[in-house]
Amino acid sequence: MSEYLKDIPEFYERELGESIIARTEALGTFRELGPPDLCHIVKANAKPGVREVGSYHYVSGVDASSSATLAAYLNSLTYSMDDSQSWFTKSNAWRIRSGIYCCFNAFSRVDVRVEVKIPGGVESYFVDVRGERHEATSAIWQETYLSAVLRAILYSDDSYYRLAGYRKIDPITGLQGEAKFLEAVEALFWKGWQLGSKPEIQVATSVHNHLTAGVMKYFGDSFRYGPAIELFEKLHKKDPEVGALLAESYLGANEEIKAVKTLYDDLKLASMSYPLLHVQVDFLRNKGEYDMALKLAKFAVNTTPSEFLTWAKLTDVYIDIGDYQSALLTLNSCPMFTYSERDMHRMPAPMRTHLPVKQDITKSGIMEDDMTNQEAEPDPNLVRLPAPALHGTFAKAYSLLTKLAARIGWDDLLKCRSGVFVMEEEYRVLKAKEEERKTSVSHTMSSAASNKESSATTNATTPAETVDDENKEELSEKMDNIDLNEENKDQEETAEGDKSESEEKATEKEPTEEKTTEENEDDAPKQETEETKGPKIEEPSLVRPEQAAEDKDANESSKKSAADASFSFGNKRLCERWLDNLFMVLYEDLRVYTFWRTEAAHYRSQQMPYRKTGTEWELLGDLALRLWHENEAKESYELCLDQKFSAKAWMRLLEIYAKEGNVQKALLAAVKLTVYHERWYHEIVYPTEIACNLNKLIRKEGLSKMQNILTSMNLPRSVQLLITRYFDYGELFKVEGYEF
Repeated sequence: MSEYLKDIPEFYERELGESIIARTEALGTFRELGPPDLCHIVKANAKPGVREVGSYHYVSGVDASSSATLAAYLNSLTYSMDDSQSWFTKSNAWRIRSGIYCCFNAFSRVDVRVEVKIPGGVESYFVDVRGERHEATSAIWQETYLSAVLRAILYSDDSYYRLAGYRKIDPITGLQGEAKFLEAVEALFWKGWQLGSKPEIQVATSVHNHLTAGVMKYFGDSFRYGPAIELFEKLHKKDPEVGALLAESYLGANEEIKAVKTLYDDLKLASMSYPLLHVQVDFLRNKGEYDMALKLAKFAVNTTPSEFLTWAKLTDVYIDIGDYQSALLTLNSCPMFTYSERDMHRMPAPMRTHLPVKQDITKSGIMEDDMTNQEAEPDPNLVRLPAPALHGTFAKAYSLLTKLAARIGWDDLLKCRSGVFVMEEEYRVLKAKEEERKTSVSHTMSSAASNKESSATTNATTPAETVDDENKEELSEKMDNIDLNEENKDQEETAEGDKSESEEKATEKEPTEEKTTEENEDDAPKQETEETKGPKIEEPSLVRPEQAAEDKDANESSKKSAADASFSFGNKRLCERWLDNLFMVLYEDLRVYTFWRTEAAHYRSQQMPYRKTGTEWELLGDLALRLWHENEAKESYELCLDQKFSAKAWMRLLEIYAKEGNVQKALLAAVKLTVYHERWYHEIVYPTEIACNLNKLIRKEGLSKMQNILTSMNLPRSVQLLITRYFDYGELFKVEGYEF
């Protein structure tokens, strides 16, 4: 027998047990759900004098409800030893001597471990952040079980969580397992805030946290909201804010009347709960009642001005009703949070890595080789685009900004920007006038001092200082008193009050911000942008001509007072530096996109082939999706797949095909992705993006039709069995559409 495990990834240690030591040292750095489970095994050889070796791999989805279930997983690895050698050499073969399974308890912040010795006994304990051992109680085991299931659900398709040698298996395989999961959720629901929340949420609550996100993802991806409704109905009695989750589940189950009644009753008890308000806002938006949704979104901002979600929701509503200037101002007011990376292992570099490929996958002929290394270098302009590096609140804010640009176009977006924000040229004009006035005052003071008339000097100096201070106070007051929307000052008075302090600081730092922006921006693109705006300013439907006239008057009247100069942007707000940077990010995206479409049109007009590498087509597809051009993105991804295999391109196409209802192409994409995932040890069936999109098609077309189309594809037997697992899940859990 070989020292390798069959069909399971392995990282071999340089020093025996170094991975366990590294995990113990890192326990204090895990902030939220924690890393995937770690499975460490020690192998010994029957030959005397052969050194023992230690290897490990990452895994999620293993039942962590007791030491027996974890020990069973370790024991199952003994049957995975590679037996490729001859029968007569097995007496000198490698065998697993012991193993340790580590599972992080995200509630109590401890690492539960089960140590198995073969042959021998099983020992279970947990290790705290100080590295001390303690006996595991039943409460600890329940928390550990739920932590493991939530990690398996939320990490199943997390694009920001890429880990080599990460084995994923199904956390819930049957109705009994689902009932066990719901029982644990009900018992630990009120501790859910301890797990943290999505990066867009500053403060985790009983409604917004990883526990509720995992529950909603699990039932939402299969559109089976019945069990979730039963769960939230029980919890709803203790806290009316849970009504937000209950109402959302009712809406998912097409029970709108119950959802509205729940919102009505709970808002009377918790009128300032923004989760309840947001569910009602989304419901009203779906019904086209944007005016009512706007009032509720504003009220949510007033009640919770410190959360990004409330401002983002209000921005969305403003975009819906076409009030783009208010949308831009609201976006500028969003509180931004630093993005925290996911909890990950930081292991010592392994001595060697073993990533085997299953024989069934190799023989199927479906798996394609990644040709990226054989391609020419992609265009640096595509590779260096800054937008893909955005995370958390900045990624969401950029999505809203691109949505605005898709609605009104780049030129009109720039006009909105210059109409609501103080532009650099305006600020320079004001500063020039202030310097001119200060110079004239200093001349007056010096002439008065030379005449040695102290009384005259006092009379000359005091008014000048008063005028200067008054103008500064006037400018500061006008900056601070700017409202999110001038027509709705009363409704947003509370929210603006919380922003006043940051506005004052921004006013004081404006020269520095302007200088920084000027240094960061490319002068040539900026001049080009300003020239682009120029000819279109004359359009009568836009507000920009009036602003241009004001700027022109300000330039012509060089001797006008500072108070008059400040009046030209007294109704404007200072643009936050992060939003100014997002405009530059958007400019780079639009510049590359426009050049691409222009170049493609030119080649078509000349009847010439337009060629790019597979990586470039993939990057262009991502770019088109960011800018809300789905048809162009679809075309780019398909051209990418003509040249190379790309899991990202197939996944995006699967989403598009499922949205279009194209069953044949969607199934082909699912086949390619399933084989790819199986090769990289992602054996999980649900919840995954593949299962979610196939469930959408099952709802539309019915399970029988999907099965018949799959049969007609004449796939290899091993691959067909892999795809059939998704249909078996739908039939077992009775996903909508399973009966026809």
